[in-house]
Amino acid sequence: MIRLERVVKRYGERPVLREISFSIGRGELVALVGGSGSGKTTTLKCINRLIEPDGGEIFIDGKPVRAEPGPALRRRIGYVFQGIGLFPHLSVGENIAITPQLLGWPRERIEPRVDELLDLVELERSYKTRAPAALSGGQRQRVGVARALAAEPQIVLMDEPFGALDPVTRDSLGRAYRALHERLQLTSVLVTHDMLEALLLADRILVLQNGELLADDTPQRLMQDHGEPVVRELLDMPRKQAARLHDLTAGTPVQPVPAGTADSNG
Repeated sequence: MIRLERVVKRYGERPVLREISFSIGRGELVALVGGSGSGKTTTLKCINRLIEPDGGEIFIDGKPVRAEPGPALRRRIGYVFQGIGLFPHLSVGENIAITPQLLGWPRERIEPRVDELLDLVELERSYKTRAPAALSGGQRQRVGVARALAAEPQIVLMDEPFGALDPVTRDSLGRAYRALHERLQLTSVLVTHDMLEALLLADRILVLQNGELLADDTPQRLMQDHGEPVVRELLDMPRKQAARLHDLTAGTPVQPVPAGTADSNG
């Protein structure tokens, strides 16, 4: 469904993507993970031409993305932002209806679609008249997902969609999106800095570092002893979390953290 062939991107003299190549099958949920500056968001934005690559080629469903204007391409690809990006001067319903309106859908098709999407993301239909500011962060992110799905896209791109939410809401929305992904048979690309989130939600994980693709595998195989040190380091934290939870469940005393090793957040 999505294929990148030797994609290159530079910002000035600084290379951000170094001949990245990978493919994503129809119906897959693929996570892009890596440290800050690894090229995750740049890769995502190259797919829908929010950013134009300096080299290589990108294909959607076998057709090069350069074959159609960027705005037309983006209207058939859902996009969910970390900052949610709802228009504050529009109601929830008007936010969801934006893309169908741009595509020229008639009103009698848009209104039931808005109701359908509110049901889909588990928000009451009465919310469509509310302003985004009247909603919680989790509710606004649900509206963001509904807006991304409004024009019935086959592909959804997600850039740290749950990163600003509290852990309980983040987990709930992650699982809810995974269920929507399967129900609607979407092809989804999720950018996240959270390896545990990637392991729990994705069919495949792509690890980027300094604009290079270091790993491309299933969560199960990545959790085995991977030979790349950067990949092993990313997997260390979920392994340690799992081990600590196991110890707590088994009643094993947890060793205290030595003084001076706690992070700045305590």
